[in-house]
Amino acid sequence: MEQPVAGAKPAVVKSDQEWRAQLSPDEYAVLREAATEPAFRGAYTDTETVGVYHCRACDAELFRSETKFHSGCGWPSFWDPTDSDAVLLREDNSMGMRRVEVLCATCHGHLGHVFEGEGFGTPTDQRYCINSVAMRLAPAEA
Repeated sequence: MEQPVAGAKPAVVKSDQEWRAQLSPDEYAVLREAATEPAFRGAYTDTETVGVYHCRACDAELFRSETKFHSGCGWPSFWDPTDSDAVLLREDNSMGMRRVEVLCATCHGHLGHVFEGEGFGTPTDQRYCINSVAMRLAPAEA
């Protein structure tokens, strides 16, 4: 994930060594190297716990459970981020596909991709397909 995001500077900046010390190997691979965790294996794929999803690298709030839905794609899906400034979007033409990458706006960690027009009937007609390992769920207090 060395390619900078045009016009945006991360608020949280750490060296590669600092990121490696903070994150597990799987977290590092996804958040800093834009890897993808295997489908249907993430901790949050099917969870229905009410709460807030934070970036595992910098703890920024990203998504709320109210916007999570079951898409059947194998990764947690959301129809909208917490607010419009929570994530950054960047064109991704890797792997022979044209996609839109989703990054944490605070640390520029790779979260996943967003897709549009798939007919899920969500209010935004978008599916933010996010790696579980890139997030931490803070359950709502009862």
